[in-house]
Amino acid sequence: MHTREPFSLRKPLIIWNLFLAAFSIIGTSRVLPELVHVLKKQGFLYSICRPDYVAKVRESGFWSVMFSYSKALELGDTIFIVLRKQPLLFLHWYHHITVLVYTWHNHKYHTGPGRWYIDMNFFVHSFMYSYYALKAMRFRLPRSLSICITFLQITQMFLGVYIGYLAYITKDKYSNCIYPDDTALMGLLMYISYFVLFIWYFYNSYISPPIKTKKVD
Repeated sequence: MHTREPFSLRKPLIIWNLFLAAFSIIGTSRVLPELVHVLKKQGFLYSICRPDYVAKVRESGFWSVMFSYSKALELGDTIFIVLRKQPLLFLHWYHHITVLVYTWHNHKYHTGPGRWYIDMNFFVHSFMYSYYALKAMRFRLPRSLSICITFLQITQMFLGVYIGYLAYITKDKYSNCIYPDDTALMGLLMYISYFVLFIWYFYNSYISPPIKTKKVD
């Protein structure tokens, strides 16, 4: 695209974001009830140890598989950015690549923390892609809405670090905890990096003053 004019792609972008928003909303509605049920009946530690959401519950099991496939589909976000010649941030492509690799690596184990990672991602993406769809439709949205979504992403990454660390330090205390060392370490490092990068993005986007250019007479 270096020597080409950017494509508009506004209508395809609207359809794309509406599809991913609907997919995330439906996914949330199918996996979140299982998490709530487990927290009420079995407790928090059980929720980060046992992969019952795949083995015993057909709805959340199916949508966990769909979640894994969707990580490859979401690479389409990058295609739109490139074709429209928008700024391609390191946070964007790093996040998409590492999530795809980790999700597919983690999928064969169906670990307990995966229940939380899937639920949180579906939930946050429900808001994020809905916001992108409205932006593509040229709705005038308040800046505070963008701030809230970024803050929601930061909260997701913080919880990812906490859940990953807690699962790692408790897995050896409970024989029924399924969380291999390589998967645990990979997930913990990944979420720490996301947490740092999203805070840095928040600072640069909403706190740091814009760079003023010198006026030339």
